[in-house]
Amino acid sequence: MLQLKRTALVAATVAGLTLAVAAPAAAHVTVNPSTAAPGGFTKATFRVPNESDTASTTKLELNLPPIAFVSLKPVAGWAATPVKTKLDKPLEAHGSQITEAITKITWTAQPGSEIKPGTFQEFDVSLGPLPESGQLVFKALQTYSDGAVVRWIDEPTTDGTEPEHPAPVLKLAAAPAADAPAAVQPAAAPAADDSGSSSNGLGIAGLAAGILALLIAAAAYARAGRRPAAVTGASAAEEAEKESATRS
Repeated sequence: MLQLKRTALVAATVAGLTLAVAAPAAAHVTVNPSTAAPGGFTKATFRVPNESDTASTTKLELNLPPIAFVSLKPVAGWAATPVKTKLDKPLEAHGSQITEAITKITWTAQPGSEIKPGTFQEFDVSLGPLPESGQLVFKALQTYSDGAVVRWIDEPTTDGTEPEHPAPVLKLAAAPAADAPAAVQPAAAPAADDSGSSSNGLGIAGLAAGILALLIAAAAYARAGRRPAAVTGASAAEEAEKESATRS
């Protein structure tokens, strides 16, 4: 019996811890993307999931830090009401002093357009110029059809743990540097064409053979020319001998 009680207690503890960890992460109001380039403009999309099983989300109230220019994208079935506030410290934007800015936007659902259980809605806002560093915290209030209000207003913790109801946070970070272009590999030298060398070699060989043949022919011709001269010389000697004998 004691063992069963211990088992039940352990199971209940594990289930409780699981719910405690999973519940806050299941239905946050978030901003997408979560990072933006400092100093520029960005389109921030606020995603609102419905976390109730029985009620629908009927209103979203979003509080903005001071930003010079804010514009809204219409959402079908929702009425948007921006609220301007006089700034304690004017903002510098495009060479002008901005003394008033939109610091709150309230979206209210028309009948039939509520965010029903198991669904979500997105609300787009154009913001800029953004600060040069740091982060922007957007505190949000989510109202349900049964009157419940979930306050997503907890700012980021210093130790990195997630608060129970975190506010949407837009971090400002410079865009990563573009990758350096790949080094251009030198083009491979074209392979030497051996056909010209072969042709030159064949031509030289042919010329040498022709010269050799000419020399052989010349030598043969020279030998042939000397033989008649020798014969002629012998005949002249015989004639001279005959003539001498006759005189005697």
